[in-house]
Amino acid sequence: MSLVTISGYPASGKSFRASQLKEFLQAKSAGSKDVVLLSETSHYLDIKRSAYDSSATEKPARGALLTAIIRLLSPNTILIVDAPNYIKGFRYQIYCAAREVKVRVATVYVLTPQEKCREWNNLREGDDKYSQETLENLFLRYEEPSSMVRWDSPLFTLLWSDNPIPQSTLDGLWDALDKGKLTNPNSGTVATAKAPTDALSTLEKTTLTVMQQVMSAQDGFGGVVTISLSSSSTLKLTTLPTKTAICHRQKKAITLGTIERGSVDWSEEGVGQRFVVFLEEQLQR
Repeated sequence: MSLVTISGYPASGKSFRASQLKEFLQAKSAGSKDVVLLSETSHYLDIKRSAYDSSATEKPARGALLTAIIRLLSPNTILIVDAPNYIKGFRYQIYCAAREVKVRVATVYVLTPQEKCREWNNLREGDDKYSQETLENLFLRYEEPSSMVRWDSPLFTLLWSDNPIPQSTLDGLWDALDKGKLTNPNSGTVATAKAPTDALSTLEKTTLTVMQQVMSAQDGFGGVVTISLSSSSTLKLTTLPTKTAICHRQKKAITLGTIERGSVDWSEEGVGQRFVVFLEEQLQR
């Protein structure tokens, strides 16, 4: 049904907001949809804060998160992704994954001052705490969501001091998830069926069979030709006009007098020219 991407500074209160949103969406959907909260600390991901200490460990962590998102996306699920999602390129990947499944999207930006994030991070212990160096580095690298780009839209901003979440924000989010615009997959990413390995052979063999039967049936008589491709497959084809139809017009001119203004050229060249014109008229119908 929909995807909610949470974004914000590390230790900005994203998980708290994600829990609030899950509770609201469960009540709003009244059990008609599954509301799933995917967090980096989920037992099947268990991404430690230390994963952001270096690019060598952060890249596979993001890959695991994206894989989990793709696996959980479903038309019958409201998926909330609780992670920093601080790189706009990664948010775009999430958006594309949602678009492939044709689910609605929304982004929630948890806006918290850096000083408050430092304060809250210092209250954490063990694996739940960012190192001071990593925290400052992530502050510098954070790419703020923008409502001007499609992968961050619609964008809902929550101030760290907004508690509870304003009802207008909740109502707007629900409308976006329940009635928002669905974006079709990019045609460049949609999987297309490949032709079988024997396609070229089948093409050449079948077209030759059709041409041979058409030419054999034509023999100057034309009309409707029944083409047999196999014991259980036949085609009907109307080919060139019959010989009778070709000569009928000219025979009237001979037996009843000319049907054209002026004299008629009955030489081989004249008859041939009129015959070619007649054929062209028939083939263009």
